[in-house]
Amino acid sequence: MALRDLERRANLAGLGHVFGAEPFPDDDVLARWRATLAEPGVVTEVLDGTDRPVALLCHDAHVLRHLSVEPAVWGLGIGSAALARFAEGHGPGSTLWCLERNTRALALYGRHGWTPTGTTRRTPWPPWPVEVELVATALPSPGGR
Repeated sequence: MALRDLERRANLAGLGHVFGAEPFPDDDVLARWRATLAEPGVVTEVLDGTDRPVALLCHDAHVLRHLSVEPAVWGLGIGSAALARFAEGHGPGSTLWCLERNTRALALYGRHGWTPTGTTRRTPWPPWPVEVELVATALPSPGGR
């Protein structure tokens, strides 16, 4: 539940302009996390804070599946550090999906060498906003920002 709760806090803080008054789909997101954690080859790394996780990074061999940072620590470089961590084991050609209206995340990814592929899809969550696919064209070297 801690992963779902972190995702909820980040989404409510940063994506209200996308999801509006839609209630956070707690049960569906929890079910997705349970399935993801049981999936072979998927790694979920959690940065623990004092009383709860402050960031999570979830990926497989080729896809950055999820990056979430506690809103209270936005702007402190935690997202950049998580992307650098991902870059340690992955190279150009890795992909991720990001909401097209999540300008904060898109700017972060752009600063770290991710570019849009031109491929889009609708999310499974109401009101079904559009996601864009990004590809790593030049991930920073470990330790770089």
